[in-house]
Amino acid sequence: MKITKARLLRKKSTPAEEKLWQYLRNKRFKSLKFRRLYPIGPYIVDFVCLNQKLIIELDDSQHLEQVIYDAERTNYLEHFGFRVLRFWNNEVFEQLPSVLVSIANKVLF
Repeated sequence: MKITKARLLRKKSTPAEEKLWQYLRNKRFKSLKFRRLYPIGPYIVDFVCLNQKLIIELDDSQHLEQVIYDAERTNYLEHFGFRVLRFWNNEVFEQLPSVLVSIANKVLF
């Protein structure tokens, strides 16, 4: 069920997700394998690098109204050892180099 929903979401990606995906896909970023809209437990995360246990979430204004949900989701993912980075959609459009530096700073080698 989650896989089907993830596939549907991939077809309806936001412009910010599409833009960041151009930098993360096909091992373009630090030769790391990222997956897009990937199910983890009861959640579907925007981007994940499984071998780094690094999740990247892109948020828009709706997330201002779901702070508690986002906190519970982050706690769940961190409980399983994932590190979660959150960026606002406008950061991807207006400050993409800074977003990529922030992601690079979380990569473990």
